[in-house]
Amino acid sequence: MTKNRGGLRQQDIARMAGVSQTVVSLVLNGRAASAGVAEETQKRVRDIIEERGYIPNVAARSLRGGRNGIIGVHTFEPVFPVVVGNYYHDFLVGIEEEAVQMGQDLLLFASTQSEGGTRSIYGSGRNRLVLADGSIMLGMRTNDEELIRLSGENYPFVFIGKRDVSGVTFPYITADYEEAAASAVQLLHDHGHRTFGYLGLVNRIVPLDLRLHGFEQRATSLGADGTAPWLLDPRRVTARWLAERVAHGVTAFLIESIDLVEPFITAVSELGIEIPADLSVVLLDVAPENSVANGWSRIGLPRREQGRRSVALLLHLLNGDISPDHSETIECEPPSLASVADR
Repeated sequence: MTKNRGGLRQQDIARMAGVSQTVVSLVLNGRAASAGVAEETQKRVRDIIEERGYIPNVAARSLRGGRNGIIGVHTFEPVFPVVVGNYYHDFLVGIEEEAVQMGQDLLLFASTQSEGGTRSIYGSGRNRLVLADGSIMLGMRTNDEELIRLSGENYPFVFIGKRDVSGVTFPYITADYEEAAASAVQLLHDHGHRTFGYLGLVNRIVPLDLRLHGFEQRATSLGADGTAPWLLDPRRVTARWLAERVAHGVTAFLIESIDLVEPFITAVSELGIEIPADLSVVLLDVAPENSVANGWSRIGLPRREQGRRSVALLLHLLNGDISPDHSETIECEPPSLASVADR
């Protein structure tokens, strides 16, 4: 593939495709369809861009004051499209609300997905995100090598959720998972529980570790007996496993992730345990509308607000108002008493 290091310009792309430079600009900016450019023409332009490896000169565009008013949204895993009740729905609603408020267009980078289902910024050999002024990243997975490369190119991006990548700093907006988990421990302690079960996932990411840290810190400060957290594959959460925990005096569980809810509910049902009469439960995650856990005590995650603030942070970054190490933390709503009983 020939890169545009030799000075390939939009007018060159236009000449090869037999269209005007305006059409090329519309295709690059994601506005060709709304401008009435035929899909066949758009495809011809995109094919030439792909074939020649053309990369828009973001630095020159910035010097001209030419930000195109497009914010990218990228994930390293498939999350589009999402339905109401999906974990990512409120994040995306918040992103859209703020983008509309700020007069920005959104570009969802779905074409970065491989046959295996993962997504790569550089899968085609070039940075796809440069079509946008900057991008918002979200999702559970990350590709640290690509984030390091992206940072090295000085491409502006903001993460929803805290991510630790060695040697790289970038702005992020996160929820106060530590305090949320601590408030759940406090609630259980205030209602007479002293031996807690913390059920978490064996595969860890930063937001999950923050929940766990908040649990451990508050349990220790309260002098609660507690137990060592159980970090398990969901398949290991069985009726036998739960019966052993209850037999050893656990009266309440904090469940870290929605991925653990269904096996936990199955185990509870098989044992004939009533929630909260026999066992209190607090969910440290969101629950789908059709899940029994939707009626449990659970922390309120500010996902829509995180989405809105991610747009604001990105625009501040583009304007030079914040540094790459800027971060913000939003409070979570404390859990209710829905599935907590007195001991």
